[in-house]
Amino acid sequence: MTVWFQRFDRNRTVGRLEPTMTSLLHGSRSSLDSPAPERRRLPVLPRAAAFWLVAGTTAILLAASSAPSPLYPVYQAEFGFSALTLTAIFSVYVLALLVSLLTAGRLSDFLGRRPVLAAALVVEAAAMAVFLGAHGVAALFAARVVQGLATGAAVGVVGAYLLDLQPDDGSRLGSLVNGAAATGGLGLGTIGSGVLIQYAPHPTRLIFVVLTAAFAVLAAATAVLPETVTRTPGAVAALRPKVSVPAPARRAFLRAAPVLISTWMLGGLILSVGGSLLATVFAERNHAAIGVTLGALAASSALASVLLRRHTPERMQREGTLLLLLGTILLVVAVASSSLSVFVAAAVVAGVGWGPAYLGAFRMVSQLAAPHERAALISAIYVVSYLAFSIPALVAGLAITTQGLRGTSLVYGVVVALVVAGALAYETRNRRLAAAS
Repeated sequence: MTVWFQRFDRNRTVGRLEPTMTSLLHGSRSSLDSPAPERRRLPVLPRAAAFWLVAGTTAILLAASSAPSPLYPVYQAEFGFSALTLTAIFSVYVLALLVSLLTAGRLSDFLGRRPVLAAALVVEAAAMAVFLGAHGVAALFAARVVQGLATGAAVGVVGAYLLDLQPDDGSRLGSLVNGAAATGGLGLGTIGSGVLIQYAPHPTRLIFVVLTAAFAVLAAATAVLPETVTRTPGAVAALRPKVSVPAPARRAFLRAAPVLISTWMLGGLILSVGGSLLATVFAERNHAAIGVTLGALAASSALASVLLRRHTPERMQREGTLLLLLGTILLVVAVASSSLSVFVAAAVVAGVGWGPAYLGAFRMVSQLAAPHERAALISAIYVVSYLAFSIPALVAGLAITTQGLRGTSLVYGVVVALVVAGALAYETRNRRLAAAS
């Protein structure tokens, strides 16, 4: 190919309308001196719309955390790992989440809500991509660790964001929606995952394609959220975990601890080995039914929290704990008799108790802390809750290898029932002492 260039005319003079080097320099200087055109900014969502976008983000984050639960039996059959490995995969997620929450949970107070949330959602999308390409146990561990770190950082942001954006009408909508969206998301994740496994193509892949795309869209959507925090120094110091129970709240914290432990212990059993339990003990082969059954616990918890939100914290904790005890007893009966209908009833009743019991205990303790003590106290609540969510499930996985799934689940259920009964007895005794004095 021949390229033709026009011959340069050395004798050509510059016309009046043609630019000279001097005029170009002057023009450049004048353009530098003139103000730059204002960069176009993206529109910012109104506070109400932003509030519900953050609420939806919370639900999808927690849906992603429970989505693997119906898949565990599928992975177990495909990769050939033990019950101990299954519960370890579940537990490393919870422990990574706890570490991230305690270290990165307050970063958005210093760096701003939007950048921290956007970064967490990008990492969450990366975790879903690791799940998408998982071909062995190592990939499952890696995906759960990355997901736990991302979720821990994001949970700290969305909780604060909802409080920032909630209506100024004294309704405390932020804390209510935060709790309901989290537990509702847990239910949505197991139900959606189970339905896709059963009826959609690529059962171990499609759910993570959907979630990867969802987190990518949500990360981009943070650009239109209003920023509610002014960037300030202190981010590095905020990475140091701060966990403590102030003196005025210690008695209430001790009263609430058995409730926190029992609710999350039961949730840990259902979301870790619940799928295997339904497939093995109850001979349930339909993955959609497994997902719906596992999701019933969290979904009923979210619904009960919303319906009973106007009750006093003490009443919510007391009545919720009683229902939790009833649900746990039904769970033991279901496993002993291999009755699927009783198991479903147990999940619903225990869920109706879980939500109010936990929310009541949380409110009862947190209201006793001064504003500057609240973050450290809430961290203490999370430590107790998430350790109860993961460690007993890991111990159960170890016991399953020698005692079997049915025997371990029965013992686990009895232990949870005893903890709940102890919490009720302790609370009843405290009320009588208070009435006598």
